[in-house]
Amino acid sequence: MSLNPKLENWRGLRVWLIGASSGIGEATAKALMQRGARLALSSRNRDALTALADGKAHVAVADVTDRASLAAAFDEVRAALGDIDLAIVNAGTHRPVRAWELDAAAAEQLVQVNLVGAINASALLAPYFAARRSGHLAITASVAGYGGLPTGLVYGATKAALINFAETLYLDLAPKGVAVHLINPGFVKTPLTDLNEFSMPALISSEEAAEEILAGIERGEFEIHFPKRFTRSLKLLKLLPYRWYFPLVHRITGL
Repeated sequence: MSLNPKLENWRGLRVWLIGASSGIGEATAKALMQRGARLALSSRNRDALTALADGKAHVAVADVTDRASLAAAFDEVRAALGDIDLAIVNAGTHRPVRAWELDAAAAEQLVQVNLVGAINASALLAPYFAARRSGHLAITASVAGYGGLPTGLVYGATKAALINFAETLYLDLAPKGVAVHLINPGFVKTPLTDLNEFSMPALISSEEAAEEILAGIERGEFEIHFPKRFTRSLKLLKLLPYRWYFPLVHRITGL
């Protein structure tokens, strides 16, 4: 049974995609344009957004760590589209780090973009959708939030927090008629995962990830996780006692 209302038609749907300039966001933007959605794109990179939009989408430059910048983009997008039916909060960054490399300033920057950025966006969107008693709010986290993984010391923590955040958003917003989607990708080939120095099982393309995301929203899924052959294994792995979990993670990652 779907936990959210199903979405049957993309044509004319008013979508705000935050974090659209590269990787999964860029591929999702292209897939939405192909489906005929009315699209607004946001990130800090105006040149990348303008090239991606190619006159087919509205560009609203925004920095998710800057609340004033994001609020201005929110107003601009609503003025351009007339309203927002679906918002995808996809902005994020990644820096592989081991415990002996931990740097507080770099960790704070990661937390600001990945976690605080999503909270800043949701602080605008959740009350907006709740007042309308409709809409879809999608948050991109990661399977790295399922459990501790080497090199994911700070990144994984931000994604674990986002998983909890999205779950609580659903509890509050679903009774008000608002759909909430939690997007948990596995390994997707992007400029960020190119930083990883270990073997990434079940690696998929950004285009495949975009299709999984849109299909999950269409089906009304709460958690959209992919590729299933990998994510289901991680879910089972996390059910194990720690005395088995830790050695298996070391063996699987080689780290």
